[in-house]
Order: sequence, then structure tokens, then C-alpha cells
Amino acid sequence: MSKPYQYLGDFNAWIHQTAELLRARRWHEIDVLNLIAEVEDLGKSERRGIASQLTRLLLHLLKWQYQPQRRSDSWLDSITDARTQIELAIEDSPSLRNYPTEQLAESYQRARRQAAQQMAREILAFPEVCPYSLERVLAENWLPESEMG
Repeated sequence: MSKPYQYLGDFNAWIHQTAELLRARRWHEIDVLNLIAEVEDLGKSERRGIASQLTRLLLHLLKWQYQPQRRSDSWLDSITDARTQIELAIEDSPSLRNYPTEQLAESYQRARRQAAQQMAREILAFPEVCPYSLERVLAENWLPESEMG
């Protein structure tokens, strides 16, 4: 019998041991309460990932629109990657398909604050409500026009 690992002592070893116990159907040896907490956290992690990518995407769309003179391939790469990461997360967990819709307003507020800070502008320089529809935000080739155009 292998040594039992403590959940807080060596998390990685605990994960591997728990997987072994599950495969062996040794139910009575499983740390059920911590396993339940970890399974619940998996869902939170997926949602956090989508919200984080949506914030990053909105930030770069704002920068694209409000700093056309500084547009770069790295901004395009970031926009493309964020869209891809959101798409992959939803493919892995189709039940999260509506999560970007639920998070758009909150993610936009985070992106708006970050944009103001990164561009050294007042937050009021950016619309209070997200000016982009989610469909456009997630559309593969859509980019906003510059604030002047």
C-alpha cells in the first residue's frame, strides 16, 4: 500500500494518488471532501479562463481602436490567440457557450480600466458600455475602426 499524501502537503502527489485510487475503485481510501472541492474548482477555472481571455481580447480591441498609430502584429496575435482560447474552452465545455455573453460587461470594464492605465488616458475616454457586440468581438477577422475613422 502506498503512503497516503496529504492534500495540502503535496498537492501533485495527492492528485496522482487519488487518480490511482479511483482507477483501483478503492473508494473508502479516497479523500472525498477535497476531491469534491477540486472538481468544483475545475469549473471555476474554466470560467476564469474565458473571462480572462475575453478581457485580454477587449483590451487589445480598445488599443487597436484608440491607438491606430501603435498597431502591431503582436496585438493581432494577442487578439487571434484570445479568440482561439475562448473557442477551445467552449469546445471542451459546450455548457459554457453562453458564458462570454454573461461576462461581456464585466470583462469590458476590466479591459477599459487596463486600457486607460496602459494608454495613460482618463477612463472616460472610453465608452462606459462595451461598444462592440459579442458576435463582432469573437468574429475571426473583425477589428474596430480607429476612433478618428
